[in-house]
Amino acid sequence: MGAVDLASVLRPAREGGTGVAAFNVIQLEHAEAYATAAEAAGLPVVMQISENCVRYHGSLRPLALATLAIAQDCSQSVVVHLDHAVTVELVREALDLGITSVMYDGSTLPDEVNRETTRQVAGWCAAAGASLEAELGEVGGKDGVHAPGARTDPADAARFVEDTGVDALAVAVGSSHAMTERTARLDEDLVAAIAAQVPVPLVLHGSSGVPDDGLVGAVRAGMTKINIATHLNSVFTQALSARLVDRPTVDTRAYLGAGRDAVAAEAERLLRLLALRP
Repeated sequence: MGAVDLASVLRPAREGGTGVAAFNVIQLEHAEAYATAAEAAGLPVVMQISENCVRYHGSLRPLALATLAIAQDCSQSVVVHLDHAVTVELVREALDLGITSVMYDGSTLPDEVNRETTRQVAGWCAAAGASLEAELGEVGGKDGVHAPGARTDPADAARFVEDTGVDALAVAVGSSHAMTERTARLDEDLVAAIAAQVPVPLVLHGSSGVPDDGLVGAVRAGMTKINIATHLNSVFTQALSARLVDRPTVDTRAYLGAGRDAVAAEAERLLRLLALRP
């Protein structure tokens, strides 16, 4: 099926009451693992490249084009998504490269500036045949910027979507970015309240800190796109480290391959979990 836009994957999931997993790509092995997982599960997947990752690599183009190539060769629908872009210049570049979805993060801007810029970016995405995700207010834990106790007001979320024309909205309901322990408890009543007023799919950021039952509960309450990064980084690192301890080698394919295989297995499990297919 290859690369598709985000809205075409999220809309049917929202209508069916299921969730879609979104995983971060940092190395090429991540994208390969997610394609393998999607094919094994028979489910769509979102492959995300964050602005932080772009800074790490020094540019967007090489990793984006490689991820798009893997997406095109996948037998399942794959969304290649620019995540947490805070600069409109990077959004423009991503759209020019053929990336099918963008998350513009103006959450730290003054509210009116965030709404106006997000509305402008929504127009660019629509013209390029791509989808736009945005963030209203604050989601905990992002680089110390957002308040961990932040919560989204349902009525304000509905107004934000109406003002901007976004295709998906990230909301604050109790999760926090970069958690290494799965101890976060979500406000499922708030998820349901927001979902009842907001006409587009909702996005949960910081999902690595949420245990399996919490993720399932969030999906059942009305959350659609579930972003998971730190948890899979831990899986990759543990498998890589174990491979080097068990069988030391200078062949990078051996230990990176071990990490890739472990991530593929866990990503497949999460894809099924969020699609409510245990």
